[in-house]
Amino acid sequence: MGLKEKSIDLRRRMRNALRGGGEKAIQRQKAIGKLTARERIISLLDHNTFHEYDLFVEHAAKDFDMDKKYLPGDGVITGTGMIMGHPVCIYAQDFTVAGGSLGWMHAKKITKIMDHALKLKVPLIGINDSGGARIQEGVNSLAGYGEIFYRNTLASGVIPQISVILGPCAGGAVYSPALTDFVFVVENISKMFITGPEVIKTVLGEEISMEALGGARVHCETTGNAHFFAESEQQCFDQIKNLVSYIPWNNARKAEKFPKKRPNSKKYKIGNIIPSVPREPYDVRNVIRAVTDDSSFMEIQELFAQNIVIGFGRMDGETVGFVANQPMVLAGVLDVDSSDKAARFIRYCDSFNIPLVTLVDLPGYLPGVDQEHAGVIRHGAKILYAYSEATVPKITLIMRKAYGGGYIAMCSHHLRADFVFAWPTAEIAVMGPEGAANIIFRKEIAAAEDPDAFRKQKVEEYKEKFANPYVAAAYGYIDAVIEPSETRKMLIRALDISKDKEVFLPAKKHGVPPF
Repeated sequence: MGLKEKSIDLRRRMRNALRGGGEKAIQRQKAIGKLTARERIISLLDHNTFHEYDLFVEHAAKDFDMDKKYLPGDGVITGTGMIMGHPVCIYAQDFTVAGGSLGWMHAKKITKIMDHALKLKVPLIGINDSGGARIQEGVNSLAGYGEIFYRNTLASGVIPQISVILGPCAGGAVYSPALTDFVFVVENISKMFITGPEVIKTVLGEEISMEALGGARVHCETTGNAHFFAESEQQCFDQIKNLVSYIPWNNARKAEKFPKKRPNSKKYKIGNIIPSVPREPYDVRNVIRAVTDDSSFMEIQELFAQNIVIGFGRMDGETVGFVANQPMVLAGVLDVDSSDKAARFIRYCDSFNIPLVTLVDLPGYLPGVDQEHAGVIRHGAKILYAYSEATVPKITLIMRKAYGGGYIAMCSHHLRADFVFAWPTAEIAVMGPEGAANIIFRKEIAAAEDPDAFRKQKVEEYKEKFANPYVAAAYGYIDAVIEPSETRKMLIRALDISKDKEVFLPAKKHGVPPF
């Protein structure tokens, strides 16, 4: 056979492999509003930059008549490409081929591209759309998952890992996304659960739909397993492109610098955002937008644990991670979920050289039997651990309330914040004036002729003495009390001066966080 004939044979083989599961399977995929695996890759990557590898990989299973079945690419597409001109490694499971089920060679293709990503120090993007382990391959399927999980852990904190759930992701398959940095889901398309509705019905007698059990909204609002919610696949891809513009390509680099832009001061005037009434709520995201370049802010886990806000913005062109109490929800208290949410984000930023700005306005940790029994002590300690461990620049601004353990946890000087600023409206104390007065003057209030009037008098005395930033400033716990209008300038200056900081830590293998 000559070169011409061999070229013809190559093109024939490529056509067969590129057909995936065939036209009928592709049409079924499209009928429920889903793109094919290859279309997803092409939609996400820069135009004409995808290079596919291992197109001709085939499974080697023989049991249950598997030796008679041809599964193009063994149900997964792998390769490299570009996003905004930067290289990435990517894989996409192909549901049209055996339901995207994972067998040994399927897993080998994924682990091979994962190894490339780690070796080349570029982000890894995994598009999940699979019925789960390929039962016909038995323990080899389980071994394949284990190899993937190990590499997820190895790559953690070295390269960004992004999981996109665009179909079912069940059983052991869910643990790979859980080990990655960011999980994207799409309404009515994404499904994640350990055991499906049928198993739950059989074992527990409970009936529940796939959507109610593990749909996109469930994982964004209730479980916190997903970080970004989209209404369509294209919106999801746009979110991924936006995210990767904020983060560095690996842990040895910093995020790409963008041209400096001023905030939209007409729409977000910082002096008008905070209400004059001390207990009145406001949207802390508007404070963030008042200080970021172009007033842009990419919020993460927007629908989960909304009493804390996390996400990325830019200041003077540099990426900054924001952690902020949200007074609009539960007065911005810390609780089990918000502590988990913030701690994980803090550790991500620290891993990838992203400085942290913390905006404080909270009455402390959420009290209650439910929280205590849910382990608020252990979960609340995670945010203390994450801030204490972080060595990136850490700048804190106390806007209003900073009471009790919440004051310490939200990146106080005691957890080694580099700079702590406070507005004149800041209140830093063990607890709020009303509660403090009730405890300190309990006997005097009870013995007073007019207990209510006496209580009010003592509350005012406590406010005058402690409900301000100056006591903490007198001890050096606040570096500067600033006007709100000075906020952006002071934050940028603090970030700039601390960008080359060095922290010397004890030699150790690793710490033991309160997981």
